[in-house]
Amino acid sequence: MAGFSWAAIAVSLLALLLAGCASGPSPDRVATRDAVPRDEPYLTRGNPDNYDVLGKRYTVLASNSGFRQRGMASWYGTKFHGRPTSSGEPYDMYEMTAAHKSLRLPTYVRVTNLDNGKSVVVRVNDRGPFVEGRIIDLSYAAAHKIEMTGKGTVPVEIEVVGSEETRTAVRTSSSARKPGRSRNLRAGLMPNARWGENVFLQIGAFREADNAEAIGARLRRAGLPAVSQSNGGWTRVRVGPLASADEFDAVRGRLRDLGFQETTMVVNK
Repeated sequence: MAGFSWAAIAVSLLALLLAGCASGPSPDRVATRDAVPRDEPYLTRGNPDNYDVLGKRYTVLASNSGFRQRGMASWYGTKFHGRPTSSGEPYDMYEMTAAHKSLRLPTYVRVTNLDNGKSVVVRVNDRGPFVEGRIIDLSYAAAHKIEMTGKGTVPVEIEVVGSEETRTAVRTSSSARKPGRSRNLRAGLMPNARWGENVFLQIGAFREADNAEAIGARLRRAGLPAVSQSNGGWTRVRVGPLASADEFDAVRGRLRDLGFQETTMVVNK
């Protein structure tokens, strides 16, 4: 599986055992300043359209612009310090970095601990976590800054940061390297997906089921086929199934008109 870090895969599988259990990290070496977003071109390594890990397919986004997500965060430490990441860079547990399954590498995100409101900006340069219900793996330094090392996992919100001009420049550079890439997010996403059976647009994941139901009801009043799915203490609101790529584009446009600017394509298996 060229281009991907077995270290990230292994830590994701063992996250419950490893999170918070790094042996002997040195507090004196921990970075205290957030990562500073820079205009970096997307890497060739680590950014295929999609990839498989342990029998499951994951999709890399065509663009990171405007990305926002809520879910559970974990962290990884000394056992993987110095090992190569999916981007080819060595993992440094004392720097402000992270692993994500679908964001293009590298990118910068702000991670906010929803338990205490503390946040940190990290540079995403690795893939993972590959454990159900986890959306991001933080370096020890980043986890330490938002005070989650003791708990191991916490609910977070992540948001891509950096100027729109920077993201646009990087996105244009990436498109120039891959002729024929569509400007919309359906391009390259799960080419084997069977439209009409398992393709949805996800509005978001909510800790409070009542909030999710209120949004679902609003969407249904607007004539959209909204459904809810609860798992791991979160309720996800999705619209679908969508019968074709044209319907996908039309529904996404309708959602934007209703004020839902960030939606995510989801393929159920």
